[in-house]
Amino acid sequence: MTFADLGLSDELLRAVTESGYTEPTPIQASAIPSVLMMRDIIGVAQTGTGKTASFVLPMIDILAHGRSRARMPRSLILEPTRELAAQVAENFEKYGKYHKLSMALLIGGVSMGDQLAALEKGVDVLIATPGRLMDLFGRGKIMLNGCSLLVIDEADRMLDMGFIPDIEEICTKLPKARQTLLFSATMPPPIKKLADKFLDNPKTIEVARPATTNINIKQYLVPVSAAKKRDRLIGLLGDDVRTAIIFCNRKTTVRDLNKILKREGMRSGEIHGDMEQSERIAELDRFKNGDINILVASDVAARGLDIKGVSHVFNYDAPWHPDDYVHRIGRTGRAGATGIAFTLITPDDAENIANIEKLTGQVIERIGAPDAAAVDAPPARSRAKPKKEVEAAPEAVEDDAPRPKRSRRGGARRAEPVDAPIDTPAEAAPAPVKAAPRPAPPRAPARGYPTAEPITHSSDPVGEDKWEGPFPDFLRSTLG
Repeated sequence: MTFADLGLSDELLRAVTESGYTEPTPIQASAIPSVLMMRDIIGVAQTGTGKTASFVLPMIDILAHGRSRARMPRSLILEPTRELAAQVAENFEKYGKYHKLSMALLIGGVSMGDQLAALEKGVDVLIATPGRLMDLFGRGKIMLNGCSLLVIDEADRMLDMGFIPDIEEICTKLPKARQTLLFSATMPPPIKKLADKFLDNPKTIEVARPATTNINIKQYLVPVSAAKKRDRLIGLLGDDVRTAIIFCNRKTTVRDLNKILKREGMRSGEIHGDMEQSERIAELDRFKNGDINILVASDVAARGLDIKGVSHVFNYDAPWHPDDYVHRIGRTGRAGATGIAFTLITPDDAENIANIEKLTGQVIERIGAPDAAAVDAPPARSRAKPKKEVEAAPEAVEDDAPRPKRSRRGGARRAEPVDAPIDTPAEAAPAPVKAAPRPAPPRAPARGYPTAEPITHSSDPVGEDKWEGPFPDFLRSTLG
């Protein structure tokens, strides 16, 4: 099948051909004809499948007929992040260059004056993030009652970012007689509820099982101790890595890691939420143009960024949410290409990895046996044995003997002697010498009763049971 078989206009086909595409992806082949027939669509497709073009291309042909009015956009595309909105705008410019369509980008980090000026002229396509759109709508700067086509893109991401209430309110401001297209990589219950409420008899198009990962991506888990993560990453970056995106969970980690990679002589850059929008776009352009070949990013760049030729994705931090794993590694292996994804894991990541494997329905291959052994070892400071535990010379064997137990009154009980093992040579582990028992003090017999044994004179040989003291006179008369 070719794009010409989908019913697109000649002008649009020309722009698609000049962009280097000849055959539609499965989601494009299924969605484009239905959108042109004005059907509501639920598109469930994993990232990297060409989902954006599946609604941009038919929208251009639909909007080619009609005229825009001031402050009343004819169509609305909602995106969860600035980067995704900017990327969709690039798609409209690329594919719509032979159509006379006007477009406005309504996102944070861009001068509101320029955006208001574009809206005042009237636009055919308004691409917006929910927050900025609600802000301008509340100020009375925009009207939505002329919008006949709504696209809700990355709906599951909208859910994660808390935008569902805003989307519901926006839907109530739009005409009921409209066409609605909803796209999502997964279909959790809240998104299903949203679709049931605001879509009219939609056609569901599912080109892959929700949350499955791209089969063109080779995935590996790299067990490593937390102290060796940076060294392990630097080692992996030297293995045939042309272009790579490295994902971190925190913005501070992004900044620190980028500095380290630069010190190592690598051409790296960074993108995270604390950067101004102009800085983020400039950094992405440097990456796309090849000025840098490594991009360290937070999850702000995890979804929707369509950058050709990314050979590797590295999860420096294992993602906290399983869905984020699918979208992170989806930055590689796009449009039929192959890619490799490495995830560095520590023992603390065990639960997150189990959730990822449960969601994707696959067991990810573990590599790097030497580092895996180090993961289970105790921290470096506790790894050395105390001196007493080191194999001792014969004279030090007593250190292994049990300590005397304390009695309740605080006195020390005598330790039981430790017998050497039967197969231990006597010279290697001599048995402890028993101390001679202390002689028991003599007990005086009861008055008037003879002792059990005759007591001999002190001149008798002295034995263990003999009395060595002076012989009492009163006993002499008793013994006769």
